[in-house]
Amino acid sequence: MSFNQIMLFPPIAFLFFIIVSAAISKVSSKLAPQGNDAPWKFKPYAGGEEVTSHHVQPDYSEFFPYAFFFTVMHVVALILATVPAETIILPMIYVLAAVLALLILFRR
Repeated sequence: MSFNQIMLFPPIAFLFFIIVSAAISKVSSKLAPQGNDAPWKFKPYAGGEEVTSHHVQPDYSEFFPYAFFFTVMHVVALILATVPAETIILPMIYVLAAVLALLILFRR
């Protein structure tokens, strides 16, 4: 194996870039101006008000239909974009499955 082949091997390239990134981070942290520690440095900011507790509990029930819709449409678009031109049956099966999945998703 040549040096180029070794450096293009994904785990070796990953480790190389991790080491380079860590070195750049170490050097740049030494060159960066050092700030003063203030008592409010790590407090949340809410328009100047003191935040005492979190009142909002996020509800992801409305997020999942959109995520599922995006996933289905993304997979169908990828299948249709990469299928060979002479193949017609398999893409149609995927499109019909996507339509069925979207009908199930929006059955209100």
